[in-house]
Amino acid sequence: MVKQKTGEPLTGEALLQKVKTLATLSKTQKAKACGYYTVTKGGVERVNLLQFLQALIEAEGIILDKPAAERGRDGRSARYRIAVQANGNLLIGTAYTQQMRLQPGDAFELVLGRKHLQLKQLDPID
Repeated sequence: MVKQKTGEPLTGEALLQKVKTLATLSKTQKAKACGYYTVTKGGVERVNLLQFLQALIEAEGIILDKPAAERGRDGRSARYRIAVQANGNLLIGTAYTQQMRLQPGDAFELVLGRKHLQLKQLDPID
């Protein structure tokens, strides 16, 4: 079922003021009164409580998540584990090479341990 939007919901200071005037209503009733609902093709009203609560949090000036630009590319961090690819190669990702300040052409010695593999960077050849 495709939902039809019923108008723009309140945000910011307007949302805060409206919620204060609706103090005796339930969360669901407040969300609906502030425009946080949709009407389905069948005419059923569905209240979007999560969007309403998120808008309230933002209107209060509370920031729960860092903006995407501050998190990095997609918010992931290095796990310090790699897996052997299907062709038998080991791929060391950009997160690791940047952290180690590696440049194209840097050489390593592989040291095999009982349960680990260690990379030792070789001195550059001048």
